[in-house]
Amino acid sequence: MLKISNISVEIDSKKIVDNISMSFNLGQTYFLLGKNWSGKSSLAFTIAGHPKYKISSWEITVEWENIIQLSPDKRNKLGIFLSFQNVPEIKWIRLSEYLRTIYNASLQTKNPDTKPVSPFLFKRFIGQFLTELSIPENFLDRDLNVGFSGWEKRKIELLQIKLLNPKYIILDEIDSGLDIDAFKIVASNLAKIKNENNTLIFITHNFNLLDYIEVDWVFVLEKGELIDSWDQKLVEKIKKFGYCSYCNEHEDNCDLETKCT
Repeated sequence: MLKISNISVEIDSKKIVDNISMSFNLGQTYFLLGKNWSGKSSLAFTIAGHPKYKISSWEITVEWENIIQLSPDKRNKLGIFLSFQNVPEIKWIRLSEYLRTIYNASLQTKNPDTKPVSPFLFKRFIGQFLTELSIPENFLDRDLNVGFSGWEKRKIELLQIKLLNPKYIILDEIDSGLDIDAFKIVASNLAKIKNENNTLIFITHNFNLLDYIEVDWVFVLEKGELIDSWDQKLVEKIKKFGYCSYCNEHEDNCDLETKCT
């Protein structure tokens, strides 16, 4: 279980997440929803350990271990994976070496005596995933994400998920920059990746994901606060009324012109 207990987060002394508590169980899928600037991405970066985000209270636990003092790489070794909304490009780091490095690190986390996989064996091993995602083998010789399209960057992120098999997969607007066909492929691949030993956490505005993946629980943020949570029925209400708290609580008496804010 990934559990957040009474977390408040600041950037440059400005509070952006205020006293939020929520938990994510293995084998389940979650939506983290809200308007722009509601604190969704900030919460994701906080879980992943971004140093810019300062936690001012309580704890984040993975399998009951408090990870607040852990660096991002150590949190990753505990199974936390964050897919970026805007995927960075990094020159001078070959994609194949990056992938092999994180894969070897993952293996040695599970068993410190494991010997690193050689470049030759890794290239043979990764071939199956390249085929599944229709990634050309020559991409491995390019710099990390440099010159890749938005769709190609998403494929590389899916490739990392398949390689690392993380427990807690946080997907920050995974559909960003994708056309409808690319979105369908990403969504269907994530549905295949989903299993009883991992958790998918979608930060999204695209409810079409529900055509591919069943959601167990929904959290809604507004101005850094958790304002609502429920099962998939909450998504249907939001599709109908938006994020108006009055309408969601008084569905039968909703006046869209005078009540919604």
